[in-house]
Amino acid sequence: MSSPSRSGAFSAEVDRRVEKFTESISFDYRLFAQDIAQSTAHAQMLGDQGILSAAEVAAIVAGLAAIRGEIERGEFVFKPQLEDVHMNIEQALIDRLGDVGRKLHTARSRNDQVATDLRLWVRDTIDSLDRQLAELQRAFVRRCEEDAGVILPAYTHLRRAQPVLAAHYWLAYCEKFQRDRERLADCRRRANQNSLGCAALAGTSLPIDRENTARRLGFDSVAANSLDVSSDRDFLIEFVFCLSLVGVHLSGWAEEWILWSTTEFDFLKLPHEFCTGSSIMPQKINPDVLELTRGKSARVIGALQTLLVLVKGLPLAYNRDMQEDKPAAFDAAETIGGCLEVAIPLVAGAKLNREVIAGSLEDGFLDATTLMEQLIKIGLPQRTAHHLVGDLVRLAREKGVGLAGLDLEEFRKLAPQIDRSVYDGLGTNRAVEAFCSYGSTGREQVEAQVRRWRERLGV
Repeated sequence: MSSPSRSGAFSAEVDRRVEKFTESISFDYRLFAQDIAQSTAHAQMLGDQGILSAAEVAAIVAGLAAIRGEIERGEFVFKPQLEDVHMNIEQALIDRLGDVGRKLHTARSRNDQVATDLRLWVRDTIDSLDRQLAELQRAFVRRCEEDAGVILPAYTHLRRAQPVLAAHYWLAYCEKFQRDRERLADCRRRANQNSLGCAALAGTSLPIDRENTARRLGFDSVAANSLDVSSDRDFLIEFVFCLSLVGVHLSGWAEEWILWSTTEFDFLKLPHEFCTGSSIMPQKINPDVLELTRGKSARVIGALQTLLVLVKGLPLAYNRDMQEDKPAAFDAAETIGGCLEVAIPLVAGAKLNREVIAGSLEDGFLDATTLMEQLIKIGLPQRTAHHLVGDLVRLAREKGVGLAGLDLEEFRKLAPQIDRSVYDGLGTNRAVEAFCSYGSTGREQVEAQVRRWRERLGV
């Protein structure tokens, strides 16, 4: 069967090797639902404009619905010689309806057809991923109640820095994933634009109504330049960029939990149903899900680079190179969706090893910065206080104690104005109590933020 895309201008049938080389049905079959939706809207618009009769529209709409049912039930046979999802569905309609089916492609090209399908797919996929990201946020918010009052050491340069409430830690991830959701929502707005009706690149001389198809497909607006539509993949690249940042955030979380679950840290117990074993070492409980999450982010970042290189330097308008945009985009979306699917229950099922955390919490002088700020409150310049606390830390290390273990006279030797109130901010618990700035790890601030997130997410 020759492809319907080959007109009478050809003097020979396509070489089988070319059929194999140029087909995209092996991956763009994923667009079948979007292709049928836009074909249905296109046929209905053609009917409204008097280009098709009401009977023809009814037959086309019913035929497309039947084809979709066959695909969903696994009964439809996609044919590589028909190149892509568009031609497979159109030929199936022609096989059912004859000339009526041949009228469906009136006033459109595969160029605007695939752009429309991709926009619909991006929109649908963003909606699905947003639901997953929201559920991951809810898992972190629920941990805030579970881990209420727990204090963790926070790190810079992977060295102990200051104490924070566990809830503050969990909400940091909520903020990251909220930015991801907002980026995706913004991307959705730019993607949600009707490309249909731009045809190959110049539009059409037939009296179509692009606002009609936009309304039917739920688009917010209509793309204004037919030449741009044929070549535009900005929305797809932006989408995969957003996914790359989701992947980076998931990778950072995975890396942290891999460290926390080591024997050396022992801060976190991972749920065993999300761990794997070793083929030779029977004692091993490996964090493979987290490691794969970290590793799969590389695939998504690679997909972004693929798309950027793919479109770099392409002349207007459509070029067949753009067929290669879909494998990268599909893989990026499926990879992030898969990572989120396992991240949600993993976050919910992990347990902090509170005894271990509490047992080492006073190590590392986590209260040093709070002490410095106490000295600022009694009149010392910040740089003077900073240097003085460094001297006190050195002294405490030499004596093998924390800052709270130093005698008052040892403080006063360095700064005579210090009195016994200096101990009010020493120790990790008191240090946490001292925080009061908006967005800080102070208890009141964190409790307010937890309430805000619970309200926002409906937890």
